[in-house]
Amino acid sequence: MNNFIRLYMSMSLDGYIAGPDDRPGQELGRDGGRLFNWLDDRDSDGPSGRVYREALATGALISGRRTFELAGRWQGDHHDGVPIFVLTHQVDDGDVPPGHARFVTDVEDCARQARAAAGKRTVMVHGAGAAQALLRAGQLDEMEIHLVPVLLGGGRRLFDHLGGEHIELDLVRRLEDRDVTHLRYRVRGPEEAA
Repeated sequence: MNNFIRLYMSMSLDGYIAGPDDRPGQELGRDGGRLFNWLDDRDSDGPSGRVYREALATGALISGRRTFELAGRWQGDHHDGVPIFVLTHQVDDGDVPPGHARFVTDVEDCARQARAAAGKRTVMVHGAGAAQALLRAGQLDEMEIHLVPVLLGGGRRLFDHLGGEHIELDLVRRLEDRDVTHLRYRVRGPEEAA
């Protein structure tokens, strides 16, 4: 495999990626912005800057539909004009996503298209729904979790709907920075899980 499909998500210690009541106008939920304070260091030479630059070097993006809509469809360009593959259950007639975005209804086809579009670069994943669908399909290779030392106590969890499957992970990198620990995990394949 030339490239990885890697989730990039900020998460509270109790597993939330957004606070309660995430909706248009309050996209990160109540107090959910707290999960992104580490981005204040995105232009630094430290670990958060390194992780941020790696994320922006990705060659394609897979997003869940809900994330895509809450983000204002990124006006069709998440970063550097890379293709955006929006994993969705259905596509309404006449709903044409802007710019570099396209809707895909099959998770394996979405992963295949994104890998091809990214070339030798990594594919970025955003959103709990997309992450869970890719994990269930065995298509998520790595997870970069920006773990923030806070308990949000409610909101949207990253791993709520995985089902009963046991998924083993290997920690391959840990970077400490102000107000965040960046943890990169490799997702073990089913043959490795035992």
